Amino acid sequence: MTTSEALRGEIRSSVVRFIADAVLFNHAVAQREGLGPSDAQFLTLLRAHGPMTAGELSARTGLTSGSTTGVLDRLEHAGLAVRRRDPEDRRRGIVAADETGMAARVGPPHAEQAERLAQGLARPSHAQLLGRAPLPAATAA
Repeated sequence: MTTSEALRGEIRSSVVRFIADAVLFNHAVAQREGLGPSDAQFLTLLRAHGPMTAGELSARTGLTSGSTTGVLDRLEHAGLAVRRRDPEDRRRGIVAADETGMAARVGPPHAEQAERLAQGLARPSHAQLLGRAPLPAATAA
């Protein structure tokens, strides 16, 4: 194995660990707010892709329409999502993240996490980038 191949493998492993850590962090924050993993997944999708229909959320997550409705009911009740009519087709409903509710409820721990990540990546060493040396600890608030 060449040095280049080994480096690509280490970078790939580091990215997988980073993604796993991000997922676990999001679940910890959701749990602290009384939400479940599907709730956190929906919020992530809405923030990453913008407003969409319940059917689109069902298709992206693989959940049934009934399960999707339950998740959306919880998110709406928690003040983290809003449902509204599609201005283009009033027969359709659109779901969006409620940015005000998000900022109030889950914003602070995510802001703290982002700050820790920024500090850790400000001037990472080669060993830190390869996962051979620790970055600053990242834990749920």
